[in-house]
Amino acid sequence: MKFMTMVSSAESDGPPPPALIAAIMQLGADAAKSGVLVEQGGLHRTSLGARLSIAGGKLTVTDGPFSEAKEVVGGYAIYSVKSKAEVLEWTKRFMGLHLEHWPGWQGTAEVRQIYEPGDFPQ
Repeated sequence: MKFMTMVSSAESDGPPPPALIAAIMQLGADAAKSGVLVEQGGLHRTSLGARLSIAGGKLTVTDGPFSEAKEVVGGYAIYSVKSKAEVLEWTKRFMGLHLEHWPGWQGTAEVRQIYEPGDFPQ
């Protein structure tokens, strides 16, 4: 089973402390060594991105920043695990690093299962 985790917070929180980045990199190395980490990464500020939307049959491209967003996705990880419980344990460890290395930070981590070919009816 594959899962994607996405961490979100207010973009105004600024960049994460170097100690947090180092701890996240170590957690990623541990997960890779365990054979469960597929990929992880952090995302640049929304001012460097764009949003594409369709409404009323029309495609619109809007350059960032997205000031109307209260929280934005700041990073992600993809895990290949045996159960939802296993990915939740890795995600709890990740969020615990935020508690330890970034006092006062507030955010969420969303865990979503990724569709795989066998999940679709034939």
